[in-house]
Amino acid sequence: MSFDISKFKSVVNESLIRHKSILDVLTKLQETNSRINRAVIKSVTSCGCIQIDCKKQDLPKDITFGELSEYMDSHIRGDLCDVCKEKIEQELGDHMFYITALCNLLNMDLEDILKDEYKKITTLGKYSLF
Repeated sequence: MSFDISKFKSVVNESLIRHKSILDVLTKLQETNSRINRAVIKSVTSCGCIQIDCKKQDLPKDITFGELSEYMDSHIRGDLCDVCKEKIEQELGDHMFYITALCNLLNMDLEDILKDEYKKITTLGKYSLF
């Protein structure tokens, strides 16, 4: 099933009634970011379905930049339970709503932004984040 981003942008635009001001959208975007962080943290501290095992990344000295990702660790142990996964997905959805709202308010095309980012990543690969 394909997803129509233009329909999503339209629904977001129609739904913005109380939070039409860019100031409201920016603060809601920050709030949803915090809620994502909190949901992930609660998966560790309240549920325990995942653990975070943080330590210095142990990298051999003789590897190339291209091999670097093979040695990097996410520090996540375990898998999200269904309840935590659902909560995080909900928070990410809210966040995407406000990202889309910000794009709409600034007359920026979310689909073009995603396409440009995709093109950059596929062209530059792992070097695109520098």
